[in-house]
Amino acid sequence: MDTARIAELLEPFLCAPSQPAAEPRRVEPAGAGEESVVLSPAQLEHISTYIDMLLRWNALINLTAIRDPEDIVTRHFGESLFAARHLFPGGQAVPGGRAALRGCVNGQEEMGALAPEAAETTVADVGSGAGFPGLPIKLWAPHIALTLIESNHKKAAFLREVARTLTLTDVNIQITRAETLAGTVFNTVTLRAVERFESILPTAAALVAPSGRLALLISSAQEEETHSTLPGFNWSTPSPIPHSRSRILLIAYKQ
Repeated sequence: MDTARIAELLEPFLCAPSQPAAEPRRVEPAGAGEESVVLSPAQLEHISTYIDMLLRWNALINLTAIRDPEDIVTRHFGESLFAARHLFPGGQAVPGGRAALRGCVNGQEEMGALAPEAAETTVADVGSGAGFPGLPIKLWAPHIALTLIESNHKKAAFLREVARTLTLTDVNIQITRAETLAGTVFNTVTLRAVERFESILPTAAALVAPSGRLALLISSAQEEETHSTLPGFNWSTPSPIPHSRSRILLIAYKQ
């Protein structure tokens, strides 16, 4: 898919996060008040390649019900990068498309100076499916150590092939159910578009390290249930997903 068109479609999702009014017992999401950004040419090429792979594999196995490439950009990559922008405001992209925290030498990424906490960031994507939001978050913030939890072997094979094709490092694919990882914790855990949301939510929350974050891409109708299910978290003000009537990003901080 044309990278210029991808950049155009993703622009609304990378605009500066709004600064909503503070609410009791809530904290604002990271990244609030930051400037808008654009993706680098390398990031856009990776997204284009990812889309091509998704369309090819989707003809063989059911990865997504969305078939139109532009809808894939907005509904999958847009929502995922919207979450990435809030979770990791430093990321790789910065105003003007320059690379933050790293450079590029002969086509190979070169690590720049990372804050100590950034160098140790672990992220788990529960029920990763076709890789959203985990892999786009990795494209946005390459320094993270990403674990994709997907019990379906065919979908896991797709995830492995995407990571290999895009030469992504520090990506661990766990072909298992999240319940089997009890005792393992991560700095950030993401959850999006999973079946049995009400039952998987406590499992995902149990994977969050002390003082870590749980990032949910959900319908606004699920917010109340989420709060009542996880009383031991401090909740951010929900951030509406661009171009959606009901989708929100909800970030919880473990006490």
